[in-house]
Amino acid sequence: MLALPAAVFACLLFLVPVMILLSEAFRMDGSWSLQGYVDFFAKPLNRTVFLRTLKLGVLVAGTAAIIGYAAAFCIVNLPARTRGGVFGLVVLPLMISPVARTYAWIVILGRTGIVNNAIVGLGLSDTPVRLLFTETAVFLGLLQLFLPLMIISLVSAMENIPRDAIPAARVLGASWVQVFFRIILPLTKEGLVVGGTLVFTGALTAYITPAILGGSKVLMLETLLYQRVNVANDFVSASVIAMILIVMSFSANLVLKRLASART
Repeated sequence: MLALPAAVFACLLFLVPVMILLSEAFRMDGSWSLQGYVDFFAKPLNRTVFLRTLKLGVLVAGTAAIIGYAAAFCIVNLPARTRGGVFGLVVLPLMISPVARTYAWIVILGRTGIVNNAIVGLGLSDTPVRLLFTETAVFLGLLQLFLPLMIISLVSAMENIPRDAIPAARVLGASWVQVFFRIILPLTKEGLVVGGTLVFTGALTAYITPAILGGSKVLMLETLLYQRVNVANDFVSASVIAMILIVMSFSANLVLKRLASART
């Protein structure tokens, strides 16, 4: 009963409008049909955007997991006084607007930015290299945007590992690779599932970072969705894209859970 007001509020102001919007993806000329999905994937541009979005989502989530495990392991093994300060630095970027954090990459990757000045100064190129409006720029922006979520999830999971588990394995002759795959990974799989879902879903659905760092040259599903609504006024295609994003997000969570349970 205490949760009923929140449930009613969520249903009326969130679930019902979303279901109405998504229902448009299954209607064509007044009847229920999957033709909207057929038409969407029949266009080469849409297929390219879909595969690019999926690729960048996987790359960002995978890279965040690798960096996140290393960072979380270091944070957990720091002294108590230092741990709080370092963990605060990890959380600090989440308090800054994504717009400001994304525009900072323009200063770094622009034609007169830090990276290009270093490239020209070292003689690696006579002219500035185009770094903005590339998949690399979008990847870096998304990784920097969502990496803290992975670190936070893995730190919470690693804090529950028994303190004597890793030293005991090392004393018994296990290498660090064996320690990771046989102790750390199985005991932190729930944190990996949560962090992987948050990072992958965030990379799929982020709009500001791909729009600023990718522009019209590196379209992703979320920027394509914006174009379909605000430029082409095509709500059917927009509903199809929204449904695809939702399915991809839930599928990622199910796949991660299945992989985690397979290692048990």
